Amino acid sequence: MSTPIDYIAIFIQFLVAVGFIVTTMIVTHIVGPKRKSAKKLDNFECGIDSQGNARLPFSIKYFLTAILFVMFDVEVIFMYPWAVNFKQLGTFGFVEMLLFASTLLLGFAYIIKKGALKWE
Repeated sequence: MSTPIDYIAIFIQFLVAVGFIVTTMIVTHIVGPKRKSAKKLDNFECGIDSQGNARLPFSIKYFLTAILFVMFDVEVIFMYPWAVNFKQLGTFGFVEMLLFASTLLLGFAYIIKKGALKWE
């Protein structure tokens, strides 16, 4: 059984981390420069002056492509520990990974069928 005294080190580490963050924010606010000008407060993007409104709607396909990339990229994160422990997991681990991969491929087939990756 664990007692509350066992967690004192975690609590102290949490306090040190929060203290560091608060101290850093306060010191940089006090010590940092405070010269504001119209040129300094102007929007800046890659050295090119801003043109038009930044709130214009654009195709949802950009977001969809990004979400699909993240989803299929995360599968690699799950496959890496499996590949490292492949021999130890044996047949059961292999069958579970086949189920995992088939579920992902089923989702990918659904995405292809819906035409989510077709650009017009």
